Amino acid sequence: MKLLYFVTFAILLIGLSSCTTNKEVDLIVYNAKVYTVDSAFSQTEAFAVKNGIFIDIGTTAEIKKKYIAKETIDAQGKAVYPGFYDAHAHFFMLADLLEQVDLSGSKSIADIILRLQVYHASHPEKKWIVGGGWDQNLWSEKEFPTKDSLDKYFPETPIYLSRVDYHAAWVNSKAMKTARLDSTHTETVEGGLIFVDSLNHPTGILVDNAMNIVAKHIPESEEHELLAALRKAQDSLLSVGLTSIVDAGLAIEQLDLLKKFYQHDSLKIRDYAMIAADPHQIDKQIREGFHEGDRLTIRSFKIMADGALGSRGACLLDHYHDSPTKGFLLHSPQEFEQMIKKLANTNFQVNTHAIGDSANRIMLDTYGKYLKDPKKRRWRIEHAQIIDSADFSKFAQFHIIPSVQPTHATSDMYWAEERLGNNRIKHAYAYKQLLQQYGMLALGSDFPVEHFNPLYGFHAAVARVDKSGFPQGGFQMENAISREEALRGMTIWAAYSCFQEKKRGSIEKGKDADFVILEDDIMIAPEQKLRNIKTLRTVIAGETVFLRL
Repeated sequence: MKLLYFVTFAILLIGLSSCTTNKEVDLIVYNAKVYTVDSAFSQTEAFAVKNGIFIDIGTTAEIKKKYIAKETIDAQGKAVYPGFYDAHAHFFMLADLLEQVDLSGSKSIADIILRLQVYHASHPEKKWIVGGGWDQNLWSEKEFPTKDSLDKYFPETPIYLSRVDYHAAWVNSKAMKTARLDSTHTETVEGGLIFVDSLNHPTGILVDNAMNIVAKHIPESEEHELLAALRKAQDSLLSVGLTSIVDAGLAIEQLDLLKKFYQHDSLKIRDYAMIAADPHQIDKQIREGFHEGDRLTIRSFKIMADGALGSRGACLLDHYHDSPTKGFLLHSPQEFEQMIKKLANTNFQVNTHAIGDSANRIMLDTYGKYLKDPKKRRWRIEHAQIIDSADFSKFAQFHIIPSVQPTHATSDMYWAEERLGNNRIKHAYAYKQLLQQYGMLALGSDFPVEHFNPLYGFHAAVARVDKSGFPQGGFQMENAISREEALRGMTIWAAYSCFQEKKRGSIEKGKDADFVILEDDIMIAPEQKLRNIKTLRTVIAGETVFLRL
């Protein structure tokens, strides 16, 4: 009897334990339409998260049967995607702009003056008025402005206003006086340009490397002010589903601040920060070495090859269609070659800003000359905006990743042909052609040059129209990409371009639990609705960092 009793009791214990073997996890998301963006682009319904990692993925029934969670999210059939990854952005610049005068979309000089006056009245403590976002191409006259327009209203307050592309600045006389910039200092600036009038007096427009003549005199923010501004910028990014960004070119001082902020858990968004390459400091910068953290990674350099198309600083093979200039390089070809040669002998990644077809050719050829085992190095061309027809194949030949920003096409399309002519424009913003060469595109926004919402880029990539649906039928639709390609470009391909495809970029077991829930499905929603789809929840490492209430 005693033996029978113990056997019966043991069987009962086994039965009870089998009913309570559900593994405890931190989070379960279920009843969802999950786009995993894995290699098969598969869809599922649910997943489980523990310690900030996806540990299982499957149907709602499977996940709920296997796990119990501290927190559950019923997605109510909404679409869930890997956290969006902006492959080219400017975190510090966005933080600065949020504290400055936003001139985006200004339609005239009068509009700008009004914005400056409103800002000055509400910020009387500011010693300088600093702003950004103006674009003369949106004005009826489409000519660069002069200092006189600013001097009339602000004779005693220095003003520094960055053009929308951040490759030109408009300043007033007070700012030039502070910088001691006058007609005796208008000699050629390597990689830059000072606009002058018929008497050789500076007009107030500075292009590329000339901008720093005045910019270096702008008072710097205190550390606590900068952190507050970065947090404010971060809130904006999280609200649109961004969980990772590429910080495209920072000074060592900015990188040191980021290390400090992340070390103290002051920022949550994941940041792949590039070192702004200085040909005179390259050896010292290389000695700084890698920084590999959970949220902050520093293992790449950004080289600036040329300027921007809008300010005619992009370096072209032939003259601009609307001006007797070919633009210019920001450094000499010899300096580029010296930097590339040194970096090719390190493990650093190199990413080069190249807009014009000449700049792209020079950098692609220099990459090819020195880069050994290029497929593993994953070097990138940032923007790859205008490519000569003979040079597209070099992206495949040298295994160079095209890192592009689709909203540049729909912002520039109104005037780009004026700059390039009807032949070169056919080889500009050629995202499909670049995709066919490399097999991937890393998609970004270049914020704050463009808006930081990744769905604006998604819409521009697939529809090739602006927010109003112009032009009918799309701009150069032969270079539109599919929705699947666009989603990959802002998730797994962006992660790949930063050596992070094994850690993030898709919803798969063992990867960081970064994901976003949207109110509508961007894979099937009508094109005209894509830009207006709201983010409902943004999650980084299993933690909700944004929730729309």
